[in-house]
Amino acid sequence: MLADPLATSVLADSVRGAARRFGDRAALVDPDGRPTSYAELDRRSDAVAAALAARGLGPGDVVALTLPSGVEWVVAAVGCAKAGPATAGVNPRLSPAEIAGCIEVAGTAVEIGDTDDVVTLERTGRDLTPPSPPADPERLAAVVFTSGTTGRPKAATFRDRQIAAVARIDTGGGWGDPDAPAVPMLAATQMAHVGFTTKLAWYLRQGTTTHLLDRWRAADVLDLVERVGLPSIGGVAPQIALLLRQPDLDRRDLSSVRSLIVGGGPSPPALVDEARRRLGAAYSIRYSSTESGGCGTGTALDADDAEALHTVGRPRAGVEVTVRDEDGRPVPDGEPGEVWLRSDAVTDGYLGDADATAAAIGPGGWLRTGDLGRIEPPDSNLGRAAAGCLVLTGRRSEMFIRGGYNVHPQEVEAVLGRHPAVAQVAVVPRPDPVMGEVGVAVVVPTDPAAPPSLADLRAFAGPDLARYKLPEDIRVVDDLPLTSMHKLDRALLRTDVAPPP
Repeated sequence: MLADPLATSVLADSVRGAARRFGDRAALVDPDGRPTSYAELDRRSDAVAAALAARGLGPGDVVALTLPSGVEWVVAAVGCAKAGPATAGVNPRLSPAEIAGCIEVAGTAVEIGDTDDVVTLERTGRDLTPPSPPADPERLAAVVFTSGTTGRPKAATFRDRQIAAVARIDTGGGWGDPDAPAVPMLAATQMAHVGFTTKLAWYLRQGTTTHLLDRWRAADVLDLVERVGLPSIGGVAPQIALLLRQPDLDRRDLSSVRSLIVGGGPSPPALVDEARRRLGAAYSIRYSSTESGGCGTGTALDADDAEALHTVGRPRAGVEVTVRDEDGRPVPDGEPGEVWLRSDAVTDGYLGDADATAAAIGPGGWLRTGDLGRIEPPDSNLGRAAAGCLVLTGRRSEMFIRGGYNVHPQEVEAVLGRHPAVAQVAVVPRPDPVMGEVGVAVVVPTDPAAPPSLADLRAFAGPDLARYKLPEDIRVVDDLPLTSMHKLDRALLRTDVAPPP
């Protein structure tokens, strides 16, 4: 487990220990600048825990958090950890029908739907004794949804031992120094996202001060960087791209920023290069997934261009990565296959869905990610510095077939993304009466006044890609569409490039 023995759960113990060590230090700062101290977070969550226990809720129950990301979300989550129920964070930006679907899948006992619900629980439990269920590494701690925008959502489960593993992988499991200044950080994703839910405990153990935004906006993030001196900016590649497009970026004082930690998969090489140059900061790409608990691979902060621009790095400490063929057999470095990942943080599976669990979790606890890739060999075409790094080439579900040949969009995007006129690119299939499907490159140009042509892209990518993989149409757009969880919305892009009926 962690460096110190657990009394109840990882999150509950983290808050109680942080309250003792950090006291009046701000744990959270809301968008209006009001701080919530570690001691206040401990007191408020105690009241919520007592109120939940008074309703008969405890280990084995699930509480859905459908309220907006904010201080009350954290208070409610910690209150659940103290009382024993698992939390199921549901993105409030989903439609009512999608939210209802998530709640149904989770088997929710109680829904906390707005800040008033949290206030009511605090008032109810203020004079009650908070519960203290015994530590149990197998207690269900969190449910994180992998979708909710299309089809039936899948609910990945994380037990207390997996929350402990995330803290161990990310921090070594230790406590922060109470005498060191608080490190300011930004909550860049919805709190229902795996990147916040499974990592909240270690944020609090380290004594960080997390600043919250009503909604992520590039200008507001830059204001925050200047105001509090953020040493690191986290997020996903489209958010970094939006920061770079701010007209006053180069006039801002961003000297405090030393690193960019960017999740959600690969970043376009041009984006990494521009961000490192203009922000003067190291850029680390983090590859993981909901099912992995948010722990996977990463490029080093001091990585050579070969690693930093064209790979997603090497496995982090405590994480194993292998590439396998369709029969589940490991393939040699340099050969393509499906990426399998294993660590103590990987989910046990999906709540109430044995078939999906069996499809995702293989023998020995290996997670079949559904991503396609290769481990670069010592004689890598990318350069010696890339040897041992993981390169992603697509997803099985995103593959399309042109004239009988398989095309993986991410492989094509990786090449097109190196074109100097391309800031961002996505390749999606369009039905074709002759070839079955053809690829369409949807491009955000570096200079809107001088976008690349289809001929430019095909000539640029021709030396590196088979002819059948090259795009056969181009669409120039201002932005690529994102889902509510800040991932590329390929389904919407498919609709946008579909031929007229």
